[in-house]
Amino acid sequence: MSGPVLLTDALVFPPPSWATNEGLIAVGGDLRPERLVLAYGSGIFPWPHEGLPLLWFCPDPRMILRPNEVHVSQSLRKVMKRKKLRVTLDRAFVLVMRGCARTPRSHEQGTWITQEMIDAYTRLHHLGLAHSVEVWQDDDLVGGLYGVSLGAAFFGESMFARASNASKVGFITLVQQLERWGFHFVDCQMYTPHLERFGAIQWPRDQFLDALEVALQEPTRRGVWELDP
Repeated sequence: MSGPVLLTDALVFPPPSWATNEGLIAVGGDLRPERLVLAYGSGIFPWPHEGLPLLWFCPDPRMILRPNEVHVSQSLRKVMKRKKLRVTLDRAFVLVMRGCARTPRSHEQGTWITQEMIDAYTRLHHLGLAHSVEVWQDDDLVGGLYGVSLGAAFFGESMFARASNASKVGFITLVQQLERWGFHFVDCQMYTPHLERFGAIQWPRDQFLDALEVALQEPTRRGVWELDP
């Protein structure tokens, strides 16, 4: 282990094996699309911390969900069958990111989704590489999530809910769609009991990086996403 590297303008990241025990691998740099695409394709993601330079992580282990192994509880199945919550894709990307930014987290002070992050991922969205899931109750946006897609991998970033079960319905709807499209896995990044209940498991970093290399051999589904009828 060599520890985190200070990034320059050069589009390069150190080997994942250099990460600290907390997964920190690099410091500094920027959020231009080319760097973000390189990062995700290398198994690395940005995680800003208030008062610090931009931090980049590649944790070990990695929380992963295979779409065909998702767990849906009976109670959530009933909620989805009632169809009181409507789900769309790529209809309100910026609103979803702002919703995630404004959601308080019990384990965090403030938010890591800064305006700089919103601007950067919106650029990725316009390039057809970042996607949002919106959950509506009538005409009100009551939940959602967003992430990045490369090859047959989806990298989940954050979710929010303003109504009961909203984020769960959005997440399950997305995962079921990703399964139909043949995606290999959803990268959930870090362990949470919430994700574990959906069937996510922890992989050693090397296993994740090997699976990522295979997933990136598939074509990237760029552009605006639509749910199957």
